[in-house]
Amino acid sequence: MKTLPEEMQAHLDSGATTLCLCWMLTRRDGARYGFTDHDRTLSFGGVAFQPRTGFSASAIESGADLSVPNLEAEGALSSEALDEAALAAGRFDAATVEIWCVNWRDAAQRVLLRKGTLGEVRRGGLHFSAEIRGLAQALDQTVGRLYQRACDADLGDARCRVDLTDPALHGGGTVAGVTDAASFRAEGLGAFADAAFTGGRVAWTGGANLGRVVEVRAHRCAGGLAVLDLWEAMSEPIMVGDTFEATAGCDKSLATCRDRFANLINFRGHGVYVPGSDWVTTYPSQGGGNDGGSLYR
Repeated sequence: MKTLPEEMQAHLDSGATTLCLCWMLTRRDGARYGFTDHDRTLSFGGVAFQPRTGFSASAIESGADLSVPNLEAEGALSSEALDEAALAAGRFDAATVEIWCVNWRDAAQRVLLRKGTLGEVRRGGLHFSAEIRGLAQALDQTVGRLYQRACDADLGDARCRVDLTDPALHGGGTVAGVTDAASFRAEGLGAFADAAFTGGRVAWTGGANLGRVVEVRAHRCAGGLAVLDLWEAMSEPIMVGDTFEATAGCDKSLATCRDRFANLINFRGHGVYVPGSDWVTTYPSQGGGNDGGSLYR
């Protein structure tokens, strides 16, 4: 149950209201955007809520159980607020959404109706549709570690502890040729062997994709150039001369952790100690070794 400010409660009790809805989007980089279904700009909390975007939402529904209360928001793509390139670049992924009921005659009279995050966003022409996921979405996520052969840490994070500032694990490159939006050839990485950046990342430091970071699907050497295939097509064209910083990747296997990074002490998988599918088909047999001891002595 929500507690309304006294002035807003009195306004609701009057029988004639001047209410509208306002939506505030806060991106992960801190940029904030405001939208309203009113016909003029409203301001509060340091944000101007613009009416001209045509931003609107579906009905808000809530249940008494722990199910995720989702709703959808629709709006027009405009260069001043939401544009297709920014959505395609992932700049609004997981943005925080606040939905307010506001007295447009006095924006100080307002109440927060719902808070959540942006989920799936669909684009088409000059229009977009976005799923808004409630706070209960976090309860639907898997928490904890999995018992598996591969390491579940990310290369260079606090659990892995590999120093990615080591010159042997990163390098700057310049695009020398473009195959498509997810594949290109580059100069500057000739000192690195095949697959050095497979599973790693490319951070664009120049060009139309400046600031974007994307994972590398495959890295190989060909004709003195590095060929990089990305997991995700870039939203802006990759051009010859664009610059980037490439960081090494890891296949998360025990052998790679031991032989390439000399980091076995921080390996976060269970390696050879996870039984394979061959154990499913085993059966009792006579012979030595059946003493109940460790199989990995």
